[in-house]
Amino acid sequence: MYEWRKMTRAQRDEILSLRQQSQKPWHSPPHQAGESGVYHITAACYEHKPVIGSNPERMKVFAEQLCAHVAHADAQLHSWSVLPNHYHLLVTAPDLKSFLSALGQLHGRTSYMWNGEEQTRGRKVWFNAMDRSMRSDSHYWATVNYIHHNAVHHGYVATWQEWPFSSALAYLETVGRDEAARQWREYPVFDYGKGWDDPDL
Repeated sequence: MYEWRKMTRAQRDEILSLRQQSQKPWHSPPHQAGESGVYHITAACYEHKPVIGSNPERMKVFAEQLCAHVAHADAQLHSWSVLPNHYHLLVTAPDLKSFLSALGQLHGRTSYMWNGEEQTRGRKVWFNAMDRSMRSDSHYWATVNYIHHNAVHHGYVATWQEWPFSSALAYLETVGRDEAARQWREYPVFDYGKGWDDPDL
C-alpha cells in the first residue's frame, strides 16, 4: 500500500495491467486459496492508524478475540502479537482461504463496534491481510523471533517481557530464557519485514 503511493500514474497503470493479466487481485496481495500449511499472517489498520490501540482495554479484548477466532477457525496458533495499528499471527491453517475469510469476519465486527464507539460510521478500519508461507525451519523460527520482537522493533517497549499483547511471555515460560536466547542467535531477524511492516514505507 505504501509503495503504491510513491508510484507515478504510469507505474500504477503498469502494475494493474500486470495483475489483470495474471488474474491477481488489483490492490491486494494474492492468496494461496485452499492450501494447507504454516503461514505468517499480517493485518494492519488502514493507513497504519492506531485504531486497535485506542486504549489498553481495547487491545486486550481484541487480542483475546483474535486468539479465540483462530481456534474457532480450526487453525493452530504458534505465535502472535497485537500492536496499536497491526497484528501478526503464525498459524497452521488447514485451508488458507477459509482462514482469511474468518479473519475478515472478525475485522468486520470490530470495525462496526469501534466505529460505533468513536462515532465514525463509514470509516475504513482495516487494510487487507497478507500471508507468507513458511519455506523452512529457519524461516519459521525467524518468524517466531520477529513476531515476539515486534513491539521492541517499533519502539513500544525495551524487552519482550514488557509487552502484554503477544505470546512472548508464554513462549519464554515454555522454552526458557536460555533456549530463547539460543534461538534468537541462531535464527536472527535482520531485515525481516522491511518494506511491508514499516509505516514510513
